[in-house]
Amino acid sequence: MNPAPTALRLTDRQPTLAASELLGHLTPPPQFAHASLENYVPDPAHPSQAEAVEAIRRFADGAPDDAPTGLRGLFARRTPVVAEKAGIYLDGGFGVGKTHLLAALWHRVGGRKYFGTFIEYTALVGALGYQQAVQQFRGARLIAIDEFELDDPGDTMVMSRLLGELVASGSRIAATSNTPPHALGEGRFAAQDFLREINALADRFDIRRIDGEDYRKRDIEGHAVALTPEELDARLATETGTVTVDRFDAVLKHLSTVHPSRYIGLIEGVSAIALTDVAPLRNQTDALRLVALVDRLYDAQIRILTTGTPLDQVFTDDMLAGGYRKKYLRATSRMIALTTAS
Repeated sequence: MNPAPTALRLTDRQPTLAASELLGHLTPPPQFAHASLENYVPDPAHPSQAEAVEAIRRFADGAPDDAPTGLRGLFARRTPVVAEKAGIYLDGGFGVGKTHLLAALWHRVGGRKYFGTFIEYTALVGALGYQQAVQQFRGARLIAIDEFELDDPGDTMVMSRLLGELVASGSRIAATSNTPPHALGEGRFAAQDFLREINALADRFDIRRIDGEDYRKRDIEGHAVALTPEELDARLATETGTVTVDRFDAVLKHLSTVHPSRYIGLIEGVSAIALTDVAPLRNQTDALRLVALVDRLYDAQIRILTTGTPLDQVFTDDMLAGGYRKKYLRATSRMIALTTAS
């Protein structure tokens, strides 16, 4: 299919973001802008969800706010709630509400705070350099890390070291991680791996396991939608807002020229992207760049329109059996959701 001459392309974009802009993007995704503990609805079939809400509540109430609130003097509460741990870790399957709870915590805690995915933090450290990143984050009340990952020893070591320095300076840490669906017992192992990797901080984290069903798969068939070229033309004719149209292989090549910390700038202002002639990925590097892009697209809730191979089939069996399995499963779940969005 040949896109119209006036079609915008992701491959024409070369975003540049200053350190302050990169840090400014470390906030909860738009769909969690109003997330709270009150509007999180625990599934009665999975009591661990309600238990996680109370654990987050206790953790948040132990994080002091910069701004004085409430009554003082004789009417002040004499015994403030103090959280015993410097960190809290939520481990569970896809789509059980961990990001909602993490965002609710971020909204509930006052002061300077940051919210981002593990990939965003490691990309930012790579862009700024370790020492400058420490200086930028030092003194923050809360560092919230969504999708903490243990599959890259180098990144994990850097983050463990960074968190150690930040906790020592008074910051509190909240993190989530995914366990692949149907992986019985893997949540326990994931928690043990997390504690091992953050070694010196391990005894300062409250570990919470959250069970449940992936809400993103409750009302869909579980497959990414691929269009014919004619169907894509028809969809593009009805799309509103800013839409980009690119060949899949061209986007993969372009991603190699943009630092992952700046992928957020690559899709800024876009309401939908079209990827034509999608095909199975040929190497791990392209696959990991696609994962990073999908994370940004999902956070911004940007629809994906495609032709060719359905996006849930782009990761090869070898990739899904390898060390980055969690990353690929998460990206697959998110691509299913974004291609089925109306």
